[in-house]
Amino acid sequence: MCKPELSTKEPEVPEERQLDLNPVHWAETVVYHWKAGNINWPMGLYITLVHLWAVIGLRRAPYVQWQTLLWAFILWPISGLGITAGVHRLWAHRSYDASFPVRLWLMLANSIANQGSIFHWARDHRVHHKHSEKDADPHNATRGFFYAHIGWLYVKKHPDVVSAGKELSYDDLYADGCVMFQKRLDPWFTLFMCFVMPALVAKAGWGESFWPALWVAGALRYCIVLHFTWLVNSAAHFFGDHPYDHSSWPSENPWVSLAAIGEGWHNWHHKYPYDYAASEFGITSQFNPTKLFIDGCAALGLVTNRKRATGAWERSKASRGIMAGAPREVKKEQ
Repeated sequence: MCKPELSTKEPEVPEERQLDLNPVHWAETVVYHWKAGNINWPMGLYITLVHLWAVIGLRRAPYVQWQTLLWAFILWPISGLGITAGVHRLWAHRSYDASFPVRLWLMLANSIANQGSIFHWARDHRVHHKHSEKDADPHNATRGFFYAHIGWLYVKKHPDVVSAGKELSYDDLYADGCVMFQKRLDPWFTLFMCFVMPALVAKAGWGESFWPALWVAGALRYCIVLHFTWLVNSAAHFFGDHPYDHSSWPSENPWVSLAAIGEGWHNWHHKYPYDYAASEFGITSQFNPTKLFIDGCAALGLVTNRKRATGAWERSKASRGIMAGAPREVKKEQ
């Protein structure tokens, strides 16, 4: 992994950024939310069931055909791109423009990922960037690793999150036919694409039994990809380097990038959220299949107006007297 040489030392992680692994604290937190009456019962029940279904899928995995296991593995990057290249970099940040075929494919891939509608995911993510690590942040990391990873789904949103969401404009999302098609059919279309579609493909394609395919290529794969995405909110806010912004929690975490197909270069991303690559360097230096996908679409003329922040970073370094220590891409996408 390449990273710039900085003239300042990486600051020590403040005490509030340390992980609290005390189970007593977790128990007290559960009791607190129980008494406060702010447990999100529908979502909490759903997330719990998702993990129970994944256990069923894990038990069925040794007995399905190898094609079904391969299909489940292939659905990881497909559904992942629906999040990374789709709802994150395209619809939440508008870091590039995509033609209708690309937007349609990304909408379908996002539906397989089944992480809520594009509209609601993009809305919450814009709020997250505007109010990162504050009460208005939907998965505020200052409330602990577990909360940032999955706990935020078990409790009702902080009132500040709701208020902040009403202050932003979503006209671009309303104007996108792919986004609104999915939103109108939410949640039934995404549930079908996530669970039923993979099983139907396996049954028709190589004669796999429907239910084992649903548990393995649907439920098990779905739960794993969910956790890969959640690592961006949790692990990438607790572990890693902070070469671009020492004061922010998001960090450069190559392991999260491996799981989330390029989304772990998080210190750069929070410094420059409009950058379509969500990382400083090219794919030969930083693992970023999502950037490769977007660049491939651009080479075919299906993607335009890719925004980059490397120029802004160079100017920032120059103003701070920081010397560049690592080779950078010769070509800067526009």
